[in-house]
Amino acid sequence: MNEAYKKPVPEIQPWTEAFWKATKQHKLLIQVCQDCQAKIFYPKKACPECWSGNLGWVEASGKAIVDTFTVTEDMVEPCFWEDLPYVLAMVQLEEGVMMMSRIVECDPANVNIGMAVEVVFQDITDQCALPFFKPV
Repeated sequence: MNEAYKKPVPEIQPWTEAFWKATKQHKLLIQVCQDCQAKIFYPKKACPECWSGNLGWVEASGKAIVDTFTVTEDMVEPCFWEDLPYVLAMVQLEEGVMMMSRIVECDPANVNIGMAVEVVFQDITDQCALPFFKPV
């Protein structure tokens, strides 16, 4: 584990294990239903479209567009104080799914809806890394 990392870490479940293992390799995976071909994010036990449990994984391009965002300036847990202000955004991946993440390596004042972003990873434990997005 990254000894400097003092924030909450994901609780890895059996149905999310492949996703988190991939993040450690700096790869972003999304689920795909093998029956109806629906693309799924966040990882689930069953397809939200057809309820099939026949799910697989594909590597996403990591490219996305900011759909909406907010700038967080206060009222956070103390472990996040050093990050303020930060941008929490919903990004739409090229593959069509939405993902909530932070926008990093960018002044919050420069973030805008429609901005092209790409995934970057922050290693936090031996089991996973967190996917964030930065401007292209």
